[in-house]
Amino acid sequence: MIETSTQGKTEDISIPKLEKIASQVRRDILRMVHGAKSGHPGGSLGCADFMTALYFKIMDQSKDFKMEGKGEDMFFLSNGHISPLWYSVLAHAGYFDVSELSSFRKINSRLQGHPATEEGLPGIRVASGSLGQGLSVAVGAAQMKKLNQDDHKVFVLMGDGEIQEGQVWEAAIYAAHHKVDNLIASIDYNGQQIDGPVEEVMSLADLKAKWEAFGWIVIESNGNDMNDIVEKLEHAKSLTGQGKPIMNLMRTEMGYGVDFMCGTHKWHGAAPSDEQLEAALSQLEETLGDY
Repeated sequence: MIETSTQGKTEDISIPKLEKIASQVRRDILRMVHGAKSGHPGGSLGCADFMTALYFKIMDQSKDFKMEGKGEDMFFLSNGHISPLWYSVLAHAGYFDVSELSSFRKINSRLQGHPATEEGLPGIRVASGSLGQGLSVAVGAAQMKKLNQDDHKVFVLMGDGEIQEGQVWEAAIYAAHHKVDNLIASIDYNGQQIDGPVEEVMSLADLKAKWEAFGWIVIESNGNDMNDIVEKLEHAKSLTGQGKPIMNLMRTEMGYGVDFMCGTHKWHGAAPSDEQLEAALSQLEETLGDY
């Protein structure tokens, strides 16, 4: 077994160790969704490498969580349905006890199906059940940091189907116009949404050209390659302060890590059976110990 860090960036953590953390996070996701008999495993599995890199390598976090986020990097999850991923990463990063993961989607649990703030779960700054709102929130938080002369950064993750929402593009125009250059947004570009392939539901066409036309600096990354996602997020940080917000177009595969869940929208919001859970867990190394 390996040990994870408490809250705060661990700059010297190795890629192999990050990969081992991500493996445990994927196990947690599957067990949480199976235990609740509901939830969203597909996108959660696909973004496990990104979120692990963000919390254990990239972001500078305070040891004591505070809603206002002064003096630390901030993260907002816009596609809140991949909450089991976020909860697992937060727990292993020391925000709350890992044992609480067993309460996912249960009555009176702080770990609701979509992140919420009323129960005071550390790490959660805004409810994110309705899609399309996270970029607006992140832009506001980034502007707040500028007003407070806080040179830390704001990160936000969105889904590709989510950016069919018009509010996303309003926020994109606003961020570029106001030179919100301490903001790093990422899109989980897995090509799947709840009703099927994104290209069939509503094509996004040339996303890179779109974001560049809206005045953003655009980078592209492989969200299922830990080396690449760490390198590209570090590069994104180096691009801040240049008068433009940063967009990371991150290619992932829905269900990554479990062969029968890969590349299909059918696991967007479905829980595995007992047999499917056993088969899935057999493909993922237990590295931190199951809760």
